Amino acid sequence: MPREKSAGAIIFRMVNGVPHYLLLHYHSGHWEFAKGHIEEGESIEDTVKREIQEETGIKDTIIIPGFKEYSKYFFRKSYDLKGEAKKKAPWVFKLVTFLIAKTGTEEVKISKEHIGFTWLPFSEAVKRTTYKNARELLKKANEYIMKHET
Repeated sequence: MPREKSAGAIIFRMVNGVPHYLLLHYHSGHWEFAKGHIEEGESIEDTVKREIQEETGIKDTIIIPGFKEYSKYFFRKSYDLKGEAKKKAPWVFKLVTFLIAKTGTEEVKISKEHIGFTWLPFSEAVKRTTYKNARELLKKANEYIMKHET
């Protein structure tokens, strides 16, 4: 079974002392966090900073030390690199390492990978996040931020 390793971040900014989380709207319809493949020779932190910049245009991120969580799931690549539908694509096991990234930037310039974005406080962000594993990840990140950043 093919395997992929990626890294991503739960991005937040403080608004009147309250963390607001950046959720990205993917073409498949789900709402989640910025993430992407770890390139050869690249550290997880370097991947996270690169992916944030590529997917959101945000450059002023600070990785919050002490938080590292994992998301594991299976998926099928439904399209090839030319955008043509694949038939009976194999299942892929994906492991994504997530960090927390703080920013002071509100403006977001999404990449072609996304169709929208939103900044939301925790109570709204957890409702908007599509997948259970992403909601659990957001809950852990919010608990960590509330202990260490407020």
